Amino acid sequence: MAVILNKRSAKLAVVALSLAALSACSMFSSKDPRFMPAPLVDYEAQVAANVRWSASIGKGAGFGFIPARVGDVVYAATPSGQLAQIRLSTGQTLWSTQVAKNLSAGVGADARVVAVAASDGSVVTYDTAGNELWRTKASSEVNVPPVVGDGVVVVRSSDYRIQAFDARNGELLWSLQRPGPALALKTNIKMEIFDGMLIAGLPNGRMMIIEAHTGMVQWEGVVSQSRGATDLERINDVVGGPVAAGPLLCGASYQGRIVCFDVAQGGFPVWQHDYSTKTGMATDGRMLFAANQRDEISAFGLGDGTVVWTQDGLRNRKLSGPAVAGDQVIFGDFQGYIHFVSRVDGRLQGRLHVGSGAIVSPLVGTEHGVLVQTGNGHLVLVGVN
Repeated sequence: MAVILNKRSAKLAVVALSLAALSACSMFSSKDPRFMPAPLVDYEAQVAANVRWSASIGKGAGFGFIPARVGDVVYAATPSGQLAQIRLSTGQTLWSTQVAKNLSAGVGADARVVAVAASDGSVVTYDTAGNELWRTKASSEVNVPPVVGDGVVVVRSSDYRIQAFDARNGELLWSLQRPGPALALKTNIKMEIFDGMLIAGLPNGRMMIIEAHTGMVQWEGVVSQSRGATDLERINDVVGGPVAAGPLLCGASYQGRIVCFDVAQGGFPVWQHDYSTKTGMATDGRMLFAANQRDEISAFGLGDGTVVWTQDGLRNRKLSGPAVAGDQVIFGDFQGYIHFVSRVDGRLQGRLHVGSGAIVSPLVGTEHGVLVQTGNGHLVLVGVN
């Protein structure tokens, strides 16, 4: 997790960055056991996990880089500027290209268009054969992966503006901006397009449903409200991606709440829990799974928010966003391990080391296994037997 800032005050920036650095250092250098990463303990494994394939996709890892699966292909990008298309079933690299010197976010894709964002604010698209289609500039740097669908490419830039471009030619279709806070998290955030509607979380604790082609706001709901005396205490960004399950639309925020709204009833909140997560949620259709800011994992009943189980054996291990695959909910950690947790009761069922460096990108569950973008520039498919 990192903090990004608007241009309100240079003095505020210096103070905030100093505080953030002190906070990060104290969490992992203090001898206080409350902040130390939980050790990896021995237990009887209940799953047999193995690396089915591994593909080099570039160098580095970072927030804003989430693999995109479309049918039997996966698109992945790295901060070093590479974009690759890989066959999901075999791990074969179908094509790879150097988009720019550095990328700030990626990937968004559908069956026709693939989009990434360069660090100079450019939005760059390719067809599925790896041919560049167009480049255009967003209003500022893009740190959230583009979302592609229904003929549009949508980005959210660091000035809290959402912009939609025509997927055919890059023409700007609409632009929408909401007032933003002084500070916001730099973490993994994802927008989604469902049935022509864009769903986006915002740094002010709100979620929006926007008509993808017109930019008309159809609904806006409050996940959480800012609390506290300082700008750091008042950060309450909606993080991860929205979870849609039947009539329910769920969102989670940092220093805020998990809330599920019934969009069939005008967006009425069905249930909510005070909760702070920096990585977001996953669902199996019956439960929501999330790790709080201390990396304690909880399962919530999707229908009523009942806490079904909790697991604190991975406390302070800087867990990634979760994925569901088979009977497990799966997380990556800061040492390159992935951990398999029972969806039923939260027991730790297995772990596997997949590469050096922290796993920052959210995991992606598939019927073939779980996709892991590692800290050393590889995309790995891990299967479970």
